[in-house]
Amino acid sequence: MRLRFTLNGRPVEVETHPGRRLLDLLREDLGLIGVKEGCGEGECGACTVLVDGKPRLSCLTAAIQVEGKEVLTVEGLRDHGELHPIQRAFVEAAGVQCGFCTPGFIMITYALLKETPDPSPEEVRAWLSGNLCRCTGYQQIVEAVLLAAEYMRGEVAGDRR
Repeated sequence: MRLRFTLNGRPVEVETHPGRRLLDLLREDLGLIGVKEGCGEGECGACTVLVDGKPRLSCLTAAIQVEGKEVLTVEGLRDHGELHPIQRAFVEAAGVQCGFCTPGFIMITYALLKETPDPSPEEVRAWLSGNLCRCTGYQQIVEAVLLAAEYMRGEVAGDRR
């Protein structure tokens, strides 16, 4: 079947099998390797992308479900080769260790900050609760999200290192 959707701001048309997972389409067919498969069962959040602005687990989403929709992956956040403020905040707050889970955390953070520009630490933890990290212990990730919120609101201009 022919599938048409917008991917990271650009129209895409691709031939695919109706039962193909969005995760496989993005990684294997379209080369977007920032989308990770952690568990393949919707338990870890590593494969989180945004579909029409809402977080979706691409391992549980059939590719056909994005027909006519907008899909945003971590690769779509970069602007002219520059890191997005969320990506920068994760680096600066040490919210990244092995990096495997990071794209999913970044995408859920993007969705959170679009909905709630000034979240409390409790709101951040609630939003992140579906994403697993085996390296950081989560506190640095929460701090990264709060720093990203400051960046997005324009309250912090530079590197805090």
